[in-house]
Amino acid sequence: MPQKIEKKILPEYYEKILAGEKTYELRLADWECGTGDILVLIEIDPKTKEPTGRELSRKVGFVGKTKDLDFWTSDEIDKYGYQIISLLDEGKE
Repeated sequence: MPQKIEKKILPEYYEKILAGEKTYELRLADWECGTGDILVLIEIDPKTKEPTGRELSRKVGFVGKTKDLDFWTSDEIDKYGYQIISLLDEGKE
């Protein structure tokens, strides 16, 4: 059964997804998601970390995970690995 997952996102990335320029999401793999889930991205103010009131939803397509990138600490990578999430419109298969 698909699930709805809420995650915070910075305005610069929110705008790129909204404009159709960014069709994937790179996240630390410390949570599970799968094909068909709905990812709700909640824009946050970069200074206060509080929601701005804007959000968008995308249907999760392919989820690929890897441990070969260096954005997080070695301990975090060892524990969780990574996930790269392709994002589709909710109405598309």
